[in-house]
Amino acid sequence: MRKFLSVLLAMAMVLSLTVTSFAADTAADAKAEMAGKTVILHTNDVHGAVEGYAYIAQLKADYEAKGAEVILVDAGDFSQGTTYVSSTKGADAVTMMNAAGYDVVTLGNHEFDYGYAQLKENMSKAKFKVVCADVFNEDGTPIFDASYTYTTKSGVKVGFFGMETPETQTKANPALIKGLTFADKDAFTKAAADQVAALKDADVVICLAHLGVDAESAPYRSTDLYAAVKGIDFIIDGHSHTVMTKGEKGEPIQSTGTAFKNIGVIVIDDASKKIESNSLYEIKEDTAKDATVAAAAKVIVDRVNNEYGVKFATSKVELNGAKAPNGNRDVETNNGDLITDAMRWKVLQNKDGLTVNEDHVVAITNGGGIRAAIAKGDVTKKDINTVLPFGNTVAVVYVTGEQLLEALEASTFSTPTAVGGFPQVSGINFTIHTGKAYDKNDTTYPESTYYGPKTINRVVINSVNGKEFKANEVYAVVTNNFCAAGGDTYYAFKAASAQFDTGIPLDEAVMEYVTKELKGVIGEQYAAPQGRISYFNPFKDVKTTSWYFNYMIHLYEAGVISGTSATTYTPDAKLSWAAALKLLLVSHGDLKAADATGADWSKNVIAKAAELGLVAADLDGTKAISRLEFCQVAAKLNKLAESKTESKFTDCTDGYVMALVDAKVIDGMTATTFEPAASLTRAQIAKIIYQLNLIEK
Repeated sequence: MRKFLSVLLAMAMVLSLTVTSFAADTAADAKAEMAGKTVILHTNDVHGAVEGYAYIAQLKADYEAKGAEVILVDAGDFSQGTTYVSSTKGADAVTMMNAAGYDVVTLGNHEFDYGYAQLKENMSKAKFKVVCADVFNEDGTPIFDASYTYTTKSGVKVGFFGMETPETQTKANPALIKGLTFADKDAFTKAAADQVAALKDADVVICLAHLGVDAESAPYRSTDLYAAVKGIDFIIDGHSHTVMTKGEKGEPIQSTGTAFKNIGVIVIDDASKKIESNSLYEIKEDTAKDATVAAAAKVIVDRVNNEYGVKFATSKVELNGAKAPNGNRDVETNNGDLITDAMRWKVLQNKDGLTVNEDHVVAITNGGGIRAAIAKGDVTKKDINTVLPFGNTVAVVYVTGEQLLEALEASTFSTPTAVGGFPQVSGINFTIHTGKAYDKNDTTYPESTYYGPKTINRVVINSVNGKEFKANEVYAVVTNNFCAAGGDTYYAFKAASAQFDTGIPLDEAVMEYVTKELKGVIGEQYAAPQGRISYFNPFKDVKTTSWYFNYMIHLYEAGVISGTSATTYTPDAKLSWAAALKLLLVSHGDLKAADATGADWSKNVIAKAAELGLVAADLDGTKAISRLEFCQVAAKLNKLAESKTESKFTDCTDGYVMALVDAKVIDGMTATTFEPAASLTRAQIAKIIYQLNLIEK
């Protein structure tokens, strides 16, 4: 028996040693998996999603366990977005980034929301490096170091420099950033080029850019920067909340979206000292978290929830918190109606402080300042603070009717394309002619990236508080202190003859309006927008909410497209060859609109198209044109070569179709079908012609 036990013990010892050896080998294999690699993990536009920092901390630990050296970086906008960070004016964002172990960050425009003094105080507590190359103090020095070189243990030198969007000068409260200069025009690209030169000894040069790729941000987008400045190996981008691993033209630009939707991953090979890959790590519900960082976030979340989470009202409707389309930056919303009603109501509680009659008091707030929706059900202070997180106060600006028109014209200059300055209003009823071109000044407003209007031709004020609008009279505009200081597109308010700040926090004004005036219930009166903003529309058979409306009305007011009568557009009517060619040739500038009218218009159109080699001279113009036929003619007219892109459609592989798909002029009827033989409708052609005009620009 003893011998048997001895054998068993010996076998157990051998097995134990084998398992231990296997475990050691496995650990060694894991350690070797990323050995010789430097991994940059990056975020952008976290916007107060403090619980997400536990994800990046754990991902860092995972890569380190595989043998990689890890650098954590951020491309800005971490200080604002939820009550979890706005309640401390951004300080708790720094607390969480310290806990997660960030190494290098740049600033977003929202880092300036609470003023430069608060920003400096917050960053004084940062355990990470802050880089910003294009924002300067009064003495011309950068407000933080312009660049920084991180040297890894293996000797790889990674040079980082930061670029802040020049839009910050009007997206942050101008009154709170006095004395700062934000580089623009040639100074913007020079600031970046200077840092590329300063980092000449770095193996890899990375720009932490808070620039984005939105059209409204041109010419200060990350893609613009990459095209203008040579020597940048990679751009980690923020601002536009875009999810991308490369730019539209294949530029080395990566962005994660917002609020930890993804974490960016860049892998550098230590031997070659080159970037070998970049990708996005998607955050899912079951993604692992670092326990210590998660606990730090919970302390903040619990504190804020206890303070702000108490119900004070009920909403019977959902209030729109979207940006665009059909959000606070491009259309009137019920959320905007509620907020501006509250602002106007609050100021009218003390009429003695006003120098105009009540019927001359209106309210305007910028749609970009409305940051979230309010769901049906219980409403808490936290909900309102999340909608209005900037800590703005209610201000009153006295303007003439002409200045009021200027403000509305400037803040709808791009409508229907979204802009943060889009006006949500109370006490005003106005119409926007979206089809008319914005007549901008030759230079921007002072310290702004926006252009004021030379003339007022897009906006018509129909009434003010139900009475006739008069351009020569004085109106009191209740707004927020951001707009009063000339934020966004509201330089007309900054230039006003008189204004005062009530000191009343905007979120508190809204809560008081709901509790006192609405008796604690946001009811059916706010179920939908109340029709304060309308869009010019002569056609009874077209709704302004129709998907094609903005395209159609733009072309209508430009004289390219017309109705089937003075009051009808007939959007579902099929398009004939002659009608399609007319639209193509007139919009392209090959045919005058006058030559496409009268009894012989069809003959003239076909003759011109034949002269250009697009069709046969004996074409029957009354036949319906198919989607395929239109694409072939449109591509040839616009000198677009047949695309070699593999078709995503099961029913069409035509190269001209794919050329227009590549140019974002047209798309399939479904994700996988194009329906080449189907006829075009008048609704469809409006969007297509509009998009064709864009590519010509």
